[in-house]
Amino acid sequence: MRSRRARIGPAEAGLGPDAAGRRRVPGLRREEVARLAGISVDYYVRLERGRNPKVSASVLEAVARALRLDEAERARLFALARPRPGSARRRPVPPQRVRPGLLRLLGSLTDTPAMIMGHRLDVLAANPLAKALYTDFDALPHRDRNLARFLFLDPAARQLIADWDTAARGTVAALRLYAGRHPHDSRLTELVGELSVHDEDFRQWWADHDVFAYTHGTKRYRHPLVGEPALEYESLTLPDDPDQALYLYTAEPGSPSAHALRLLGSWSEPELTAGGGHAPHGAATAQRLQP
Repeated sequence: MRSRRARIGPAEAGLGPDAAGRRRVPGLRREEVARLAGISVDYYVRLERGRNPKVSASVLEAVARALRLDEAERARLFALARPRPGSARRRPVPPQRVRPGLLRLLGSLTDTPAMIMGHRLDVLAANPLAKALYTDFDALPHRDRNLARFLFLDPAARQLIADWDTAARGTVAALRLYAGRHPHDSRLTELVGELSVHDEDFRQWWADHDVFAYTHGTKRYRHPLVGEPALEYESLTLPDDPDQALYLYTAEPGSPSAHALRLLGSWSEPELTAGGGHAPHGAATAQRLQP
């Protein structure tokens, strides 16, 4: 809440020119947010400090409007202020498994990169075209099969993702949103600690407390084999596990990006190597093969 009110100036909040004088804090003061939300200053201060466990939904809605929260930020506010029953107990997050039918579905999508992601953006499964687009997550140690680790710790990722800053910030914000639902996930704590130690960008963006829900959008790539496709992604939450989502990447029919996907598909078809194994997948592997 402190980070959100720091983004809003008094003029933007409609408080008038008299409120825009000398200020010791960026953005709105606590009393100004309280006034906009129609609650007492003391109540707002206790809420911001997490000292009001029985806050009502109507108060949270009023605060969300005062702070101009988007849907993802509103969900984060409710998760923090009204945790689910039993969430205060530190219980391990159970491992996730991909149903056999979903694995068959991934295998049938020969023209579309597709992945299933789970807790903390772990890559649970990916079809050959997704491996060719990103990297062969199946070939990595189990703990490294994670999109955030790939983006921040694999040097090839910064070359692959054309708008790396935007994509990486969105990934950090998606982890923040996940943290609101699973505050006691020890593996998330381990992941955040590791990325904070090894990457300054991650450390700064994590401190911003931004939240973001991946639903749909466009990502641009600089792939070493097929050029610079722009792909639209759709995220479909699985009904039997809301922490699993199917990600699909498509291109406008007849576009250069669609042509690039076809080329990538032909390259990603399993081919036996001279040693009898399968040829490596993925942009990261391809970059390492460049002279």
